[in-house]
Amino acid sequence: MGAETRVLHAVVNMNRGGAETLIMNLYRRIDRTRVQFDFLTCREGVFDDEIRSLGGKIHRIPWITDAGPVGYVRALDQFFAGDGRRYGIVHAHMDRMSGWVLRAARRAGVPVRIAHSHSTKVEGGALARLYKWASGRLIDPNATDRFACSEAAAVSLFAHRAGEAKLIRNAVDCGALAFDPDVRRAVRAELGLLPGQLAVCHVGRFHPAKNHAFLIDLFAGLTEERPDAVLLLMGDGPLKKDIVRRIEAASLESRVRLLGVRGDIARLLAAMDVMVFPSLHEGLPVALIEAQSAGLPCVVSDRVTEEADLKIGLVTRIPLEAPADRWIRAIKEAAAIADAVHVRREAAEQVRRRGYDIGAVAAELADYYGQAFLRQTSGPTETRRIV
Repeated sequence: MGAETRVLHAVVNMNRGGAETLIMNLYRRIDRTRVQFDFLTCREGVFDDEIRSLGGKIHRIPWITDAGPVGYVRALDQFFAGDGRRYGIVHAHMDRMSGWVLRAARRAGVPVRIAHSHSTKVEGGALARLYKWASGRLIDPNATDRFACSEAAAVSLFAHRAGEAKLIRNAVDCGALAFDPDVRRAVRAELGLLPGQLAVCHVGRFHPAKNHAFLIDLFAGLTEERPDAVLLLMGDGPLKKDIVRRIEAASLESRVRLLGVRGDIARLLAAMDVMVFPSLHEGLPVALIEAQSAGLPCVVSDRVTEEADLKIGLVTRIPLEAPADRWIRAIKEAAAIADAVHVRREAAEQVRRRGYDIGAVAAELADYYGQAFLRQTSGPTETRRIV
């Protein structure tokens, strides 16, 4: 696999979601003299400028909500009949919706077609779920390779073929996330947090799966025992206005801060005392791997895949149906180690040893791309160039 190899990643857009953050982490660290990433998207994203600065190309087709189901499939076929047919590898990150992408890629003769599962549940209303079901049925006959972030995610998308899936760890930059007590002090001062004040955080889009409503209600109970507590929410999404109304209804405006989409998550995590993650379902959230790398204790629901707990003593799993006082007790107990510098400093190295450092995973992925291409082509080993 030569320097001209370009891998086409299929996503809806390149915003700061879990899968998109992972792709960008890989893109920044992969050897771009061997592999270059291009993107097939439907909407603009916050990473678009960085992608172009790294040498990537962004192709755009209309999404289903704009073109309709038939129009979207037609747009895929037209793309792969043109620029898309030049790629040797297509890597689709759209869960069940990857089926349409992979079918179009197969028809165009793309030799390596990867379906990557990042979740454990099908979302949307009845019609959306029906359309995703139809698309999902196309994965089996059109994918040459299967990736998943966890065993549960593999089962969710690939069913009886889950055992064939390669686990691609949702790795992070352990070095950048390593705890620094000086950064903690500086960021807490920037945020106006007092010494000893309890800072609870959550990183994730405002989406039903993230269960923000539960988090707000839980935090309201926590403030009765810890009046000094503050909740910092990092992210954006369709339910943001609903959550703001819930915050106002609970009279928590002075205690809950919405920090928006941030590019300095590593610094913010250093300043926090505990992350709470009450999701209804997850594949393997990058945010929890980042938190553990930063030495930040996490209290999570039992709906979060168990593989997200890297077993370094930082994750407490609580049944989602458990009484609020059990959650609150767990949060207070977890926060007790927030200032334990030796514990937090050692965490990044422990995460690295468990195989979640982005550099190692990027190198592994580059090797896999080359091997998969050779396996599927059996002809000349050089790949097709994008001009």
